[in-house]
Amino acid sequence: MRGFSTNAIHAGQEPDPTTGAVITPIYPSSTFAQDGVGGLRAGGYEYSRSANPTRTALQECLAALEGGRHAVAFGSGMGASDVLMRVLLRPGDHVVIPHDAYGGTFRLVDKIFTQWGVEYTPVDLGDVDALRAALRPTTKVVWCETPTNPLLGIADIAALASVAHEGGARLVVDNTFASPYLQNPLALGADVVLHSTTKYVGGHSDVVGGALVTSDDELAEQILFTQNSVGSVPGPFDAWLTLRGVKTLAVRMERHSDNAERVSELLAAHPAVSQVLYPGLPTHPGHEIAAKQMRRFGGMLSFLVVGGRDAALKVCAATELFTLAESLGGVESLIEHPGAMTHASVAGSALEVPDNLVRLSVGIEDVEDLLEDLRTALGTVS
Repeated sequence: MRGFSTNAIHAGQEPDPTTGAVITPIYPSSTFAQDGVGGLRAGGYEYSRSANPTRTALQECLAALEGGRHAVAFGSGMGASDVLMRVLLRPGDHVVIPHDAYGGTFRLVDKIFTQWGVEYTPVDLGDVDALRAALRPTTKVVWCETPTNPLLGIADIAALASVAHEGGARLVVDNTFASPYLQNPLALGADVVLHSTTKYVGGHSDVVGGALVTSDDELAEQILFTQNSVGSVPGPFDAWLTLRGVKTLAVRMERHSDNAERVSELLAAHPAVSQVLYPGLPTHPGHEIAAKQMRRFGGMLSFLVVGGRDAALKVCAATELFTLAESLGGVESLIEHPGAMTHASVAGSALEVPDNLVRLSVGIEDVEDLLEDLRTALGTVS
């Protein structure tokens, strides 16, 4: 069996048979010549909404990295989420979501799918008994993030899979924060893995995309049929950029993790910080589970600032290397205020996040420079 980085560089990416090019070409063609009426050529391509060779290369690579039989690439992570919910849910069905779910996921469920009769319950998925109590006869999906966005909660994937399957539901794991390098939910019993490939998989803040990975043949066919029907596909250049980014995923995630561990230690000792949310810290309630199911703890962390919302906003405005921006997972470090930015859609709901919460996406810059930037910013409120 090939190693992770070998698959990242080679899976689905054999040299071009015509030219010998070692990098997968971008196939911008919207349509493909056919051998006859109703007869496809050997490659099996007819129209790029249905399939495209560059996208196929990306999908084969992502499937290999997650240990699944099938991967389907999308134009965004939310596009992937939407198609999966269309496939798995029907009017009257029930879905369990994390009590601190990503704001976009909450918005999709609460504002879109409830219009079609889908019901949902937010649950702390770090508590397996709470999940068991929330299941209904109509529960078809348990939608999990681990680590969660933005509170860095940890859920035991294997335990959730067992409870979900006992209740006749499928387990979907949003693996965006961890990336395939740090965590492989299918191996732990999940039915589907979701990625916003915009984030760590692409890794350079220059492309938007999403992906679903599964080993369920029938489910994969349903996903592909629905994707083709609604047109939620990435362009070939987007697929190529993502494929280029994924080649360095392993080395990037090691550096992200190195830097985040140092940042978490600085924050944990700083008087302007009341709490650090990072699963790599032994004080984190999910530390032992994260250590069991993740290779390392990743580059995402959040912290609570002493002094409330105004102090948190002040810190966000005072950094120089940590750029104030949404998104995450790129080579550059980012800082944001979830309550006013990425998670504004959950304001006033049961999923509302603390107003003194700051989220960091720790990049791969020289760590001493990042630490000094944070010391300076925190000094404005301490």
